[in-house]
Amino acid sequence: MTTATHSIEIKARTDVRKARETLSQPLEFGRVLADLMVTIRHDPERGWHDASVVQTRDLALSPAAKVLHYGCELFEGHKAYRWPDGRVALFRPELNAARLNVSAARLSMPILPVELQKRTTLALVDQLREWVPASEDASLYLRPTMIGTEAALGVGVSRTHLYFVVASPVGPYFPTSAGPIKVWVETEDVRAVRGGVGFAKAGGNYAAGMAAQQRAKARGYDQVLFLDALERRFVEEMHAMNVMLVEGDELVTPALTGTILDGITRRTVLECAPDLGLKPCERAVDIHDLLRKIEAGQVKEMFTLGTAAVITPIGLVHFGDRDYTIGTGAAGPCYRRINETVTEIQFGRKPDAYGWMTVVE
Repeated sequence: MTTATHSIEIKARTDVRKARETLSQPLEFGRVLADLMVTIRHDPERGWHDASVVQTRDLALSPAAKVLHYGCELFEGHKAYRWPDGRVALFRPELNAARLNVSAARLSMPILPVELQKRTTLALVDQLREWVPASEDASLYLRPTMIGTEAALGVGVSRTHLYFVVASPVGPYFPTSAGPIKVWVETEDVRAVRGGVGFAKAGGNYAAGMAAQQRAKARGYDQVLFLDALERRFVEEMHAMNVMLVEGDELVTPALTGTILDGITRRTVLECAPDLGLKPCERAVDIHDLLRKIEAGQVKEMFTLGTAAVITPIGLVHFGDRDYTIGTGAAGPCYRRINETVTEIQFGRKPDAYGWMTVVE
């Protein structure tokens, strides 16, 4: 079945008054959903069908649905931005669509054509223009999700699936007034192992990190940083985002080895780094070597990267029984250059020289 045969039916319209009322209030991350969503269904006979923009509603699932028992679930996350001239644009949606299919292939779920994903998302955002905030550092967060819906308790792939996209107007992931975040290096729990699904956007990856994240927060830290599963030695990623550091003129991030998510923001920063005077470098990062370099002043900046958090500076990491302050503990110049380059393009305040943005026509 080709993408061209898929029409997108608009079955509901947004409540403009509700949108404006919502945007007049402080925006907690992901707490409020816009009133429209996308749904597409899949079965072996018809493939993907019934692509629709509908009223946001609860899902009706059998208690035996495979998603509830065997983790037949994956998701993505990207954003729509309001530009100063009133236009709305998406940030690299084709990369999120392609990555969703990487996750789907790993989890034995059906591939959803990239063009169909992009078209339905554009149709949804077009209907939700009033939900895209105009305030600084705010955006419309989009959450594409695929679940296995077959009602069968036998272990096996699901025969039927539902793809849906919900949207949420959001402010910053971390409070901007809090400054650089503090990070706890986890030495017991691991997030993923080679040969597993660490590179996929599977919900189970995030569930596996919840306990360590909660312990870090209970100790007064904002995020947890996971090490590799085999040696508990090499830096991997945060609970829900990638990590980078600046060493001299190198912008260093852990290499993708099958346990780390191929982050869209990560990829974006690596691509634009040379234009900012930095050499992008993907390699193994030994935690002990990193801490020595922080103490010696060779690593003066670290930051996290992700769709939700965008780019956030790290001021301190905790390992063993002590804290290590990175540089002065404040946001550094490389972070500021990188963050400005990416966000100014996302919010339409500077020309998009990289072709990252897709305007919603």
